[in-house]
Amino acid sequence: MPPAIETARPTDLLQGREDMPAGSFLQRISPDTWHRLLKANPRSRTFARDELLPMGPQDGMVYIIWEGVVRQDRHPLGAAPGIPSITRFRGAGQLVGEAALIMRGSTVATRCLSRTVAIPCRASHFSFLIERRLPEARHALLCSLEERNRTDEAVYTMAIRPPLERVSRLLAHLADTAGVPDPNTAQHVIINGPGQKDIAAALQLAVSTTENALRTLRHHGVLEARYRQFVVRDVDGLRHFVGT
Repeated sequence: MPPAIETARPTDLLQGREDMPAGSFLQRISPDTWHRLLKANPRSRTFARDELLPMGPQDGMVYIIWEGVVRQDRHPLGAAPGIPSITRFRGAGQLVGEAALIMRGSTVATRCLSRTVAIPCRASHFSFLIERRLPEARHALLCSLEERNRTDEAVYTMAIRPPLERVSRLLAHLADTAGVPDPNTAQHVIINGPGQKDIAAALQLAVSTTENALRTLRHHGVLEARYRQFVVRDVDGLRHFVGT
């Protein structure tokens, strides 16, 4: 089923950019540059949960995530069953599909884990804008990608650390980048989309090991795990298990 096209006009996208997660592409660009980008008349699209973003070699698109969370899976050793993959989560404010800006035909499977609102742009056009007309946007993108790489190293690749710390670190990261306030109490943060299997895949842990870590966090009252949803009841308490 094709994604539903939003009727949002560029002026509607002016609100909320300043609330994007720190370090993200949208948070880094200035209001003036964002206004100038919007002159290209982008239209946001809404994608349903479990829908793939059209990012195949024939699409040549990049997407700016406005709302929601996506899961990206790369298969550097091949996509046959049983071969490890590299899984990452991306949330609001992030640009995904960036490899298409420098390499034609580049693609990565990107699945929406929740209802996701994204702003699509043809890679060739976006590349022209940031290279020729909006150098500040290019700098903001490069800075956001470098920060994202550093965060990925700290969140996803610390295989020598205990599973409880690794799971807590990833959930704390998701609370910062993809969490939304609980409408019933401002003290809680809701992470919609990822499930236990997604967390296990991202950290390359066994599902049973991930479940044990989540059980410990529930026991200490800092987390509530639901179907494809985590409720962080105590963000500071969760960070206590991160060890930093």
